[in-house]
Amino acid sequence: MLCRVLRSLKDLERYTVAASDGHLGRVVDFLVDDERWMVRHLIVETAGFLKERRVLISPISFREADWSNRCFHVNLTMDQVKNSPSVDTALPVSRQHEWDNYRHYGYPVYWRDSGLAGDFDSSMAGGLRNPVPPLDAPSKTIESDDIHLRSARELRGYHVEGRGEDVGHVDDLVVDDLSWRVRYLAIVTGAWWSGKKVLVSPLWAIRIDWAEGKVFVDQSREAIKASPPWDPGAPINRDYEIRLFDYYGRPVYWQGDAGATGSPLR
Repeated sequence: MLCRVLRSLKDLERYTVAASDGHLGRVVDFLVDDERWMVRHLIVETAGFLKERRVLISPISFREADWSNRCFHVNLTMDQVKNSPSVDTALPVSRQHEWDNYRHYGYPVYWRDSGLAGDFDSSMAGGLRNPVPPLDAPSKTIESDDIHLRSARELRGYHVEGRGEDVGHVDDLVVDDLSWRVRYLAIVTGAWWSGKKVLVSPLWAIRIDWAEGKVFVDQSREAIKASPPWDPGAPINRDYEIRLFDYYGRPVYWQGDAGATGSPLR
C-alpha cells in the first residue's frame, strides 16, 4: 500500500520535471483550487529546445515522483508539452485556459468529472492510462469563469487574523503527496522571522480576503499561539496530527479514508 506523506510546497519548488523522453524543466509554483483545497497544476519553467516559457502540468500526468533526486516523472512527451496551449501564468488562469490545457492532453476536467473533483489517487501511479478523447468546448460547458486557482507563492505572506487580532502570516502550504490536497496552512505567529510556527487546516478558515491578502480564522490569537508547535525540519506523524485535532476539538480528516488509516506520515 502506498504511504501518504505530508510535504511542504515550498520544499517542492525547484523540483525538476522529466518527460518520458527528456528533461522538461523545473517547478516554480503551484496553482491551488481554493474551493476544494487541492493542487490542480504545477507551474513548470521549461528549458532546452522547449525554450524558456511556463506551462501548466496537472498531477494527473504523474508517472512517479523520485523524492530522493527531487524529480517528478510525468507521462507526457516533450512534444506534447512543447505544443501545449500558451498560458500567461502572471495573470489569473481562467476556466477557459484550463479547459484548453486539459483538452490538449486528453484529460477529463475536474469540475465535471466527479472522480477528479476529489483525490488524484486513482490516477497518480503511472499517469492516466485511459485519457478521454479531446472534446470541443462549447461556451455553455464552461460553467463559470470565476477564478478559483490561487498561486501558492501568493498565499505565502498572507496575514492571518483571529477574532479581530493579528495572529501572524502564512509561511507555507502542506500537502498530501498522493491526493495533492492541501492539509495545512503553516503559520508563523508573531515576528516574521522569529515567531512560533503552527499548522491550521484551510478548512478551519472562515473567510479569505484575496484582495486584502488576509486569512480569517475563528480562533483567538492566544489559542493559535498555544497550539502544538510545528517543526518544519521534523516529519509530521499521525501522533502529532491527533494532538493538533484534539487541541482544536475538530474531527480528523482521515476517518473513513482506508488509504490513510494507519499510514504513517513522514
